[in-house]
Amino acid sequence: MTVRELKDQLRQRDVQIKEQATRIKELEKQIEELKKLLVEKAKSKESKPPKEATNYSVTRHERKQRKKHRRKKSTGRKPKDGKPDRATETVDLYWHGAYRKKCVLRREQFVWRLIDGSAKYVHYRIFDEPDSTELPPVDGVRNGKCEYGVEVLVTLAYLVYWTGVSMDKACGIFTFFTGLKLSKSQADSLLSQLAADWQIEYDAIAELVAAATILYIDETGWKVGRRSCYTWIFSTLSTVLLKCGVGRGKVVLTDVLGEKFDGIGVTDDYAAYQSQFTEHQLCWAHFLRKAIALSLRNPDNHQYKRFLKSLFAIYYDAVRFSRDRRLSAGRQAKVDKLQTRIRMICRRCGETLEKTAPADDAKFVGLQNELVRHTEKLFVFVLHPEVEPTNNRSERQARSEAMARKAARTSKTESGAKRRSVIMSVLASLSKRLEHFTLGTVLSEINQWLETGQSVFRAEVATLQAATAAVPRAPP
Repeated sequence: MTVRELKDQLRQRDVQIKEQATRIKELEKQIEELKKLLVEKAKSKESKPPKEATNYSVTRHERKQRKKHRRKKSTGRKPKDGKPDRATETVDLYWHGAYRKKCVLRREQFVWRLIDGSAKYVHYRIFDEPDSTELPPVDGVRNGKCEYGVEVLVTLAYLVYWTGVSMDKACGIFTFFTGLKLSKSQADSLLSQLAADWQIEYDAIAELVAAATILYIDETGWKVGRRSCYTWIFSTLSTVLLKCGVGRGKVVLTDVLGEKFDGIGVTDDYAAYQSQFTEHQLCWAHFLRKAIALSLRNPDNHQYKRFLKSLFAIYYDAVRFSRDRRLSAGRQAKVDKLQTRIRMICRRCGETLEKTAPADDAKFVGLQNELVRHTEKLFVFVLHPEVEPTNNRSERQARSEAMARKAARTSKTESGAKRRSVIMSVLASLSKRLEHFTLGTVLSEINQWLETGQSVFRAEVATLQAATAAVPRAPP
């Protein structure tokens, strides 16, 4: 380094030292000003008059006295004294065959009922002998404290869950058509009561699903609050089980079906379903949709077009074979030929593509790999004609859940998701069993449950358990 360079560095450092000294003086000045400001603020606070810990004013004493005599929060139940004046009908109840001259009035109950499409406030007078311990029940009413008939609860559940309207709109529809005014909190409470009553039916439906010979399963997205989750749909010919607000892992399957399902499962190619069923039929609609999408996105690609045409030809032949009642021992031979045709049209199966390959080309090879890998699961419906080739049975049930999700009508809490699962499962299962799914037929079925003390679902479970117990066990 030369002498000139050293002198230049020294001059630069002198300039920096002067600038730093000037900056230090400015900061010291600002610190002094802040100290003065803090002192002034402290003096201003000290000058304020002391605040009394207790206010001894007359107005405060009057407010305190009024607070003592404030009425308790209302529970929403109307006082019993005014109920007889508002009742439009009076019904006397006796046990069938009771000697009425010995009976006395034991209890009164006021219930809102839907009669001929209109809301009526009915006064029930319950008579029985003075020393009796069990009084006659009110038909179509949950218990002795409920103020709404079961038809109100079922109609409300149908509006909220089956048609998918909000709770506020359901209450408005109720008022418009029946004249019965329900608040949102009342509607919420009634739905919770209905779900609690139907929990035992829900458990029975779950047992019937686990014991089914053919089961169709699908899942769709759901939300509980802000948490993303799923709704699972398990369908048979006569029952539907929904599990809302759960995960998508295999634990949901094992919770419902156990470690291994003995029947035939019809699902899509989701990994959680693998090795879960004794026999597994994959949904053909998923494969056909993928092939159709590839052909539509690439209308000039003759390879995609030929593959789609060949795949549809195999599917139509398989459907024709499954419906041919003349086939018996020859079904397995037909399946072998169909599987061979699948392998023949999947010529690009196992092909390795470069990273620069088109995305649709990769999907085309992936579809062929998927078909060849699951060839044994494509034609179970040909061997068992009672099995459907697609999972449309569960997908139809999932549409209402998907529409509710898109309309942001998902569950706010875990208990709300569970309530939806129970009510929707019972309603969907009844829609499968009743020839005409109307309010009248549903109420007729539910009233029969109340009379016999057992629903059709629990009766089937009892029959199934009796049949299982009658089967002799194999010797060890």
